[in-house]
Amino acid sequence: MSGLVLHTVFDVFAWMAAGLAALWLTRVQKIAFPAATTDLPYIAAVVLGAGLGAVLFGTLNMTVSGMPGAGRSIEGAIAGGIVAVELYKYATGLRLRTGARFALPLAVGVAVGRIGCHLAGIEDFTHGTPTTLPWGHDFGDGVLRHPVQLYESAAMTTFALLYVVKVMNRDTAWIDRGFYAAVGFYGAQRFAWEFLKPYGTLVGPFTVFHLLSAALVVWAVVMLATAPEPGDPNDRTVA
Repeated sequence: MSGLVLHTVFDVFAWMAAGLAALWLTRVQKIAFPAATTDLPYIAAVVLGAGLGAVLFGTLNMTVSGMPGAGRSIEGAIAGGIVAVELYKYATGLRLRTGARFALPLAVGVAVGRIGCHLAGIEDFTHGTPTTLPWGHDFGDGVLRHPVQLYESAAMTTFALLYVVKVMNRDTAWIDRGFYAAVGFYGAQRFAWEFLKPYGTLVGPFTVFHLLSAALVVWAVVMLATAPEPGDPNDRTVA
């Protein structure tokens, strides 16, 4: 099985794992998340924004790095989905926080999906820079490189485990604001790993994804800082 086929297979696994994580929280553990909307226009906004973000930022990074062709990016998809939802809510006046239940699916999906990136080999262009560390991995070109995809998978798995512990203890702050924490943590760890990737820089030493990661962290911090206290009857914050 080729690397790109394995990547696709793990993309499917990632979606399935994310969906199962959501069902486990709501149907098995009966976690009471804030009310959310399932309107088709809202769902369409999420899907469209995520798709556009994935291609836009993935391709921009490829271009800056001097690589031909289009690209895809999970971070671009996250950012695109958030922007699309915020614009949709602004346009419709929707004030419900709809992201809370997606914290664990996000962490699990990234953790599983990054394994597929690792298995895809050198052509996937998600590998790390050369290293002499004993766990360096040869992605097919004879050079030992940082397996940054596995670093990211391990980081998001750690977050997922912490989140599960908090939610199982019915920590209302984590239940209500977990998505902000997930996005902030994702952005922070992704910012760190970007220094170990061979991507072209856009501003000083920073890549496209350095800047996008920083933007996600800032968004998450602002949302955490401005969110009402758990249980506040007036809690109808966006996102």
